[in-house]
Amino acid sequence: MEHAIQVANDIIWSDVFIALCLCAGLFFSIRTKFVQVRFFRHMIKLLFTEGSSEKGISPFQAFSIAIAGRVGVGNIVGVATAIAAGGPGAIFWMWMIAFLGSASAFVESTLAQIYKVEKNGQYCGGPAFYIQSGMNNKTFALVFSIITIISCSLFLPSIQSNSISISINSAFGVPQWITGLLICLFLGLAVFGGAKNIGRISQVVVPFMAAAYIIMALIIIALNYQEIPSVFGLIFRSAFNMEAAFSGIFGAAIAWGVKRGIYSNEAGQGTAPHAAAASETSHPVKQGLVQAFSVYIDTLFVCTATALMILFTNQYNVVDGVGNYIVENIPGIEPGAAYTVKAVATQFPVFASQFIAIALTFFAFTTTMSYLFIAESNFEYLSKKRNIILRWIMRTIILASVFFASINEPSTAWAIGDIGVGAMAWINIIAILLLYKPAMVALDDYIKQRKAGKDPVFNPANVNIKNVSEIWYRVVKEKEREEKDKDRLASEKTL
Repeated sequence: MEHAIQVANDIIWSDVFIALCLCAGLFFSIRTKFVQVRFFRHMIKLLFTEGSSEKGISPFQAFSIAIAGRVGVGNIVGVATAIAAGGPGAIFWMWMIAFLGSASAFVESTLAQIYKVEKNGQYCGGPAFYIQSGMNNKTFALVFSIITIISCSLFLPSIQSNSISISINSAFGVPQWITGLLICLFLGLAVFGGAKNIGRISQVVVPFMAAAYIIMALIIIALNYQEIPSVFGLIFRSAFNMEAAFSGIFGAAIAWGVKRGIYSNEAGQGTAPHAAAASETSHPVKQGLVQAFSVYIDTLFVCTATALMILFTNQYNVVDGVGNYIVENIPGIEPGAAYTVKAVATQFPVFASQFIAIALTFFAFTTTMSYLFIAESNFEYLSKKRNIILRWIMRTIILASVFFASINEPSTAWAIGDIGVGAMAWINIIAILLLYKPAMVALDDYIKQRKAGKDPVFNPANVNIKNVSEIWYRVVKEKEREEKDKDRLASEKTL
């Protein structure tokens, strides 16, 4: 079984796929004239400019759900494993895939908004929806939807619940099976309320957990400020094969940086568009920009915080492709959360393991919530009718897989999770490369309206995009009605 999992991993995460991810991000960056840089300040403003409605969540809630999916175990454990297998240079390549990937995130999330639908009184969408409507390819959409349900139900939650149970056991001595049951209990209470419930929980938990973790990292960085130039120098030298100690794993630095970067920030993976589609907004590009910004939060802030804590304190090992130690700073310690625990313990030995266990629990739990939300979105795509029985069967299977993973071996959980990430990303990246033009048309329309001094509203009649969601025609009518009401009130005041 383990051999089969490893073979599948090697096939999915081949050099071809690594190159595809980097090239796709570079292509979208050039094609959008580096939208992730040009609109950086505007991205932050958009988080708070629109509210929710009965059918859709607010942009900030959609951002929080997406961040909940992006900020997870990959930010603590994933960074450590990237350093262990690819050396410090892997961090640079995590930055690179985040920078380029934010353009991919913009495209996929804008497409999700253009082709979103309304089901059971709420907005939903994602790659399956824009593949069918934009590419007119139902078979391709069906394949993505099935793979996503399987990945988000069985594969991806395994890493999160496994990491929670192991860290809680290490820090507090709680048996893993008890932690597994508690995860299932709280997860069930959280997700059965649907997208709005997940959005409300995420918008409270996500900012809190990210802020607490980054504050801790900043304290450790401040205490080691004299090491900043040397650590950044080590990262850059290792990334470009100029550090003799890590020259033998140059290829691994790129591969693991991209691999763990994609797992962490999920740019181009096809998960964030589900949250993007559920948002209430007046123009698809607004949500595309918000989701592009979320990639920065994940990798450039949270992942970097973890990496610097580990590298500043030298609490890491590095091994080559055959298991030989290149660097062995902490003998006998396996890569994972232990690196981060030991880094924190150098400054705060009393509560290091407890702090990381709690942070990891928050990160992993909200990420698992987002996976269930994604699975439900794709269930909506497959199900034309509101089939309550099948929905409950799916939810039960998800909770069972979460419990099973919580008592499983961590290496198996990570390998299975990587398969899920890679399979979804393969399909979605190919899809958005074939379907990026509607996102470019929407971006041009958005820029044109902003230059005219307007708050952009997406009017399908003004753009050449086929099969645009009917929702947007209603949005235009509602905006026109609002403008008429404003004019009427203004004239009444004048009289």
